[in-house]
Amino acid sequence: MPENIQHARQGIAAAAARYGRNVDCVTLVAVGKGQPAPALRAAAHAGIEHFGESYLKEALPKIESLGDLELTWHFIGQIQANKTRPIAGHFAWVHGVDRL
Repeated sequence: MPENIQHARQGIAAAAARYGRNVDCVTLVAVGKGQPAPALRAAAHAGIEHFGESYLKEALPKIESLGDLELTWHFIGQIQANKTRPIAGHFAWVHGVDRL
């Protein structure tokens, strides 16, 4: 996994340089959908600080399990109205695109 993270970071750096941007203005968000908490913990130990999840029921146990780490959680995708409160309480960022 550290090799994959390094490869992603190199791609980000190359793209930033190509477009005249500072690499520090890009945030690598690893999507944890379908991955167990130990895999996310390994990614965190390899330097990932931001994680995205799209299923609230899957995300909450991971967030709790990894609470000892300083991670930033991103909710990605559509939000059902009945899930807004737990999303607001557990995620620092919400990224969503919906239909007109």
